[in-house]
Amino acid sequence: TGIDIPVHVDGASGAMIAPFVDPELLWDFRLPRVASINTSGHKYGRVYPGVGWIIWRDAAALPEELVFHVNYLGGDMPTFALNFSRPGAQVAVQYYNFLRLGRDGYRAVQQGCRNVAMYGAEQVAATGRFDLLTDGSELPVFAFTTKPDSKFDVFDLSAHLRERGWQVPAYTFPANRTDLAACRVVVRQGSRDAADLFLDDLGRAVAALDRTGGGMGEHRSSFHH
Repeated sequence: TGIDIPVHVDGASGAMIAPFVDPELLWDFRLPRVASINTSGHKYGRVYPGVGWIIWRDAAALPEELVFHVNYLGGDMPTFALNFSRPGAQVAVQYYNFLRLGRDGYRAVQQGCRNVAMYGAEQVAATGRFDLLTDGSELPVFAFTTKPDSKFDVFDLSAHLRERGWQVPAYTFPANRTDLAACRVVVRQGSRDAADLFLDDLGRAVAALDRTGGGMGEHRSSFHH
């Protein structure tokens, strides 16, 4: 057709997972149309919020309108970073983690996250009280919803888990599936012991809701820090 449409990959979470645990997955610059990729260091880069970055295939892929030319340091200096004063601690921590962990270290961390997520999803499904929507076998994230005949919904469950210190968001799906609501568990670096603590509290929450019923969760006030 003669039309060349470059692709930007929003790899906020996945771009720090796939290279280490799914190296055979083609999603990056190995695909000729991919021109740029971004990711967030504060998601799976093991840095506190907020740091993220974007890389371009080459200089030709960087739109000129994104480049600022400043000369207040004594000469022309092109830059496409965010201007004005901002903290650099997150950048330093990210650089430290890259040097300290390397590819092998990140592979171990991300595989550990995936293993814990898959274990948690398996145990949640084994209760027989929930339907899994994702099982943690890709991103270290799993989502589930209550069975159709449940006395409570995911909003009630989320509220009870918050009382035990677990912030597990419950939310409805977008338009055309607003009838479906789910809880989402995001697994960062941790252990199976932490997963077992969560599962224990999940069991307590289910038992309490079986006794009292639901109907409160979606209408409660937002949590307070």
